[in-house]
Amino acid sequence: MRWFTFVSSLLAATGAYAAKGTIWATPHESYSSSVGVLGCKVDTNRIAYWPNSVDCNNICVKLKYEGRELTLLRIDQSEGAHDISYSAWNYLYTGYWATEKPAVGGPLPMEYEDVDPSQCADIIKTKDHKLPLSASNSMNFLASCLATDTWVGKNYQLYNILDPICSWGHNEKCNLDWPNNNQASCPHQLGTPAVLTDTPVYNVQYMTGKLVLASSGQVVDGTGAQPADSAASTVTPTLPLPSLTSLPTPLTVVVSHLKQNMGGRSSQGNKVAMMTMGFFSYWLLYGLW
Repeated sequence: MRWFTFVSSLLAATGAYAAKGTIWATPHESYSSSVGVLGCKVDTNRIAYWPNSVDCNNICVKLKYEGRELTLLRIDQSEGAHDISYSAWNYLYTGYWATEKPAVGGPLPMEYEDVDPSQCADIIKTKDHKLPLSASNSMNFLASCLATDTWVGKNYQLYNILDPICSWGHNEKCNLDWPNNNQASCPHQLGTPAVLTDTPVYNVQYMTGKLVLASSGQVVDGTGAQPADSAASTVTPTLPLPSLTSLPTPLTVVVSHLKQNMGGRSSQGNKVAMMTMGFFSYWLLYGLW
């Protein structure tokens, strides 16, 4: 019995990043995060989208394939496949990033191992490599991590940004007085859907390797700028967005629901949320209610 207890304790102590095995990795084009990790503050070319729920400790995995290896940040839950960023899949498959020599293919058998989160530090672009979370949409996940002694609970930073592709909110840090408060305080009102234009998130288009602005689907050049011939044709007037407090109660519920469900394999939740907010703004401007 004592030996069993000793072994169980040892496994519990080392189990935070001991899992390993083989998975069939598939390419994933559009950035998303079911726990609200902000794509503008991480390397979106090195993300894992796996069936398991996102863990407060095991968020860094190492993949190996034909002598090549790469660490990935596991911050989204897929619908069943072991998806990884298209560019990461391309590199492990061919030795080239997708923006260099895009390849086409399906599931590949890759060795994986959960490793210490410090091995994913270069993927996180914030100061001190703290995990960037949405102050308005990551609290359920963060609260579960703060309830126990976890890596995320000790290494997070909240921002007043609403969506994982950083197109709504304010690019500012927020503070959380936990456990006295379960809502962060920010310089601007928390959750205000102001349009963000200086924190773009780009996807790498499958097959072509072209950069695509995640918020609009607009193809951009290698520097992240829109091609000159297309930029002028896509300029449209920006409608002011209402705060959630100014919306009728049913619409507030709808917007909040959309914001809480912005994960998924194709980031459709982000697009639907933005379209819905724009429609509400138009409605307010022209007095249709």
